[in-house]
Amino acid sequence: MGPTGKDPSLHAMVTVSGPTGSGKSALALDLAERFSGEIVNCDSLQLFRGFDIGTAKTPPSERRGVPHHLFDVLDPQMGYSAGEYARQDRIVIAQITARGRLPVIVGGTGFYLRALLAGLPALPGRDEELRSRLLGKEQTRPGSLHRLLTRLEPAAAARVHPRDVQKLTRALEVRLLTRRPLPSPAQAEPLEGYVNVKIGLNPDRIVLHQRLDARVVAIFNAGLLEEVRALLAQGATGAEKPFESIGYKQALRHLRGELTLEQAVASTQLETRQYAKRQWTWFRRDPEIFWIAGLGDSPETLAAARARVAESLA
Repeated sequence: MGPTGKDPSLHAMVTVSGPTGSGKSALALDLAERFSGEIVNCDSLQLFRGFDIGTAKTPPSERRGVPHHLFDVLDPQMGYSAGEYARQDRIVIAQITARGRLPVIVGGTGFYLRALLAGLPALPGRDEELRSRLLGKEQTRPGSLHRLLTRLEPAAAARVHPRDVQKLTRALEVRLLTRRPLPSPAQAEPLEGYVNVKIGLNPDRIVLHQRLDARVVAIFNAGLLEEVRALLAQGATGAEKPFESIGYKQALRHLRGELTLEQAVASTQLETRQYAKRQWTWFRRDPEIFWIAGLGDSPETLAAARARVAESLA
């Protein structure tokens, strides 16, 4: 999509946010079709190959010819940070813009979206040996990473949940590699040159919870267990990061005999509802989001979103 009418130096982009199961993919696909756009993934799990059913990834056969980017780009064993995502995403967005098309970023991983838009301070790359030592320390003595970070960086530790091993590991990795205090967010470089039309989906909570519970049952019925078996047969161990996600960890525990199928489904439903609440809280912090009270595939929501984008691009 070329320069906007209000400022010829700026280009347009759209972001579609909201809780899981609210219909973000359906809305984004409609907007991309209508406004000559291309979809860019902002869901950390949909980056991984083979994790399709449990992530509700739109199958290629249902993408209606709209180009999709940053889907299926990682093997399960590969690590990926928000900074790496932001750098790659900015390249993809620039390429879409250069083709005269509209980037439509969709997904519920709020930290990745913030990294894309606001930027992150320059940080060192991953050190797998150091990460392995840190993870081993946490497994031996749960809570040790948070205690270590509290000793080295009290302010940073206060912002991370003691059980969020991924964030704790990354914070300690950066601190130990640089031997300096963690950089301030003020050192980040925000994405420039774009007018961002931010759309958020805000369906009725009871309706969404009913939809999420039904979707979990549908995902298990659609072959989630078979998908996990196939991933393990292809060489995955179950210790890879994607297996820590909701649905996959329950499926894995069921296959290992730790949960009955009924327990796995109920646990997935509960955690999915809790995750949706956390996403609502995260995205509500952004005052620039234009909220639409409905599911992304409803006619009313589609009409409101189309009007908002059309008005912004006019």
